[in-house]
Amino acid sequence: MTVYSQGQGIYEDRHQLADLLGLKTEDVNVKLVPSGGAFGGKEDLIAQGHAALGAFHLKRPVKVTITREQSIRMHAKRHPMILDYKLGCDESGKFTGLYARILGDTGAYASAGGPVMERAATHAGGAYFIPNIDVQSKAVYTNNLPAGAMRGFGVNQVTFAIESLIDELCEKAGFDRWEIRYKNALEPGLKTTSGHIVRKDIGLKKTLELVKEQYNNNKYTGIACGIKNCGIGNGVPELSQVRLDVVNENHIKLYHGWSEMGQGIDTVAKQMLCEYLGLNKNVKVDVIVMTASETKGGSTTASRGTFLVGKALISAAKGLKTDMSDSTLKKLAGKTYNGTYLCDWTTPLNSEGQIISHFAYSYATQLVILDEEGTIKKVTAAHDRGTVVNRKLFEGQIEGGIVMGLGYALSENLLLDKGKIVDGRYGKLGLLRSTDVPEIEIKTVEIYDEEAPFGAKGVGEICCIPTAAAVASAFRRYDGERRLKLPVKQVQLYRA
Repeated sequence: MTVYSQGQGIYEDRHQLADLLGLKTEDVNVKLVPSGGAFGGKEDLIAQGHAALGAFHLKRPVKVTITREQSIRMHAKRHPMILDYKLGCDESGKFTGLYARILGDTGAYASAGGPVMERAATHAGGAYFIPNIDVQSKAVYTNNLPAGAMRGFGVNQVTFAIESLIDELCEKAGFDRWEIRYKNALEPGLKTTSGHIVRKDIGLKKTLELVKEQYNNNKYTGIACGIKNCGIGNGVPELSQVRLDVVNENHIKLYHGWSEMGQGIDTVAKQMLCEYLGLNKNVKVDVIVMTASETKGGSTTASRGTFLVGKALISAAKGLKTDMSDSTLKKLAGKTYNGTYLCDWTTPLNSEGQIISHFAYSYATQLVILDEEGTIKKVTAAHDRGTVVNRKLFEGQIEGGIVMGLGYALSENLLLDKGKIVDGRYGKLGLLRSTDVPEIEIKTVEIYDEEAPFGAKGVGEICCIPTAAAVASAFRRYDGERRLKLPVKQVQLYRA
């Protein structure tokens, strides 16, 4: 059985399809068809099972196509959450304690509801050190549409909550919004909400410094910081395998198990290989992703693809680089080099002693600037995500993430009535148009992560996490009104 899939994890697809059909895992080959985006929505099987089941029984090729309306109904949505938060600080503005109760509507099926609410809990305190923490997070079944993985994976919602409370503390006690964030920002030696002690140099405070001038020089600004894990972590082993086949002096095949979802993982893998081996532009590198290759990877989630494929690729390329030192690719034609990386040293949530929740984190500060009419005129995003491997891909991820974050903050909504969609038309979802997007300025903090391949970490999710909070902060600065729901009440709509 061969299945062509746009899923975010072809090996997960293979296991589920084999179970569905009662086949051995090795009797199912899933070939990746790269797509222009997933954002978590393709972690679950949608059309693959129907197509495989049809082909299995009919003994002929089957293609399943779903309409936009069916897609809206079937794909998992971002979790609606109710958040009960209390945050305290001392007279100097140092945070003293956080109380949080987080309730997530996971809909009629579990999907990724458990892990999403787990991530909401471990990021409940945002990008700050808070010494005393009491957090509970629950996913509950309802008769609504299923909610699951969506870019940010539960962290967008809790970031909106904690950043809104920080602004409220500043109003009540007279603190400066930039200063209080800088004073409480995570740095080496301090603990995240999960108890993970930051072990490496990080650039969170540098991102705050990069927006300070614009914060001071504009009348109506909103500011928010963000943190996002790279990798699933929490004790879950994460395996990545790469195989390199030397075809001839001008051709190498690169096999890996990670889905290309428009984020550029294939491009980054090629770049890393060419950089590591010093290949010239005449050498063609073909990237091949299918389960029959048995180069295992996981789902493209948790902003981990660049890190994990890079680690396995360097492991595979070491032998080839050694052989190239006293030989040529022409003489090495026909040889195969395998590489494996396994992260099995993160700690489960219930662990005692030293906590290592994830192999890496990314950090950001975003500033939203309004004009005199209360319209967003600019978003400045300062990001620390390690070394930038590909500048265009990096900036494209952040720009796209900010647009998603603006839509989430301002207008996107899918209304339900007793579990049923009120209006499922695409044009009624509130997505921003290109003419709605303000100026976006990207500022980069490059801090080399010694554990990462070429010092690079993931940027896929962190780029949209602080955006909604910064938008609400800016509007609150403009009219003084508290905004406790998303999408927020706008000062002025982009479009009439």
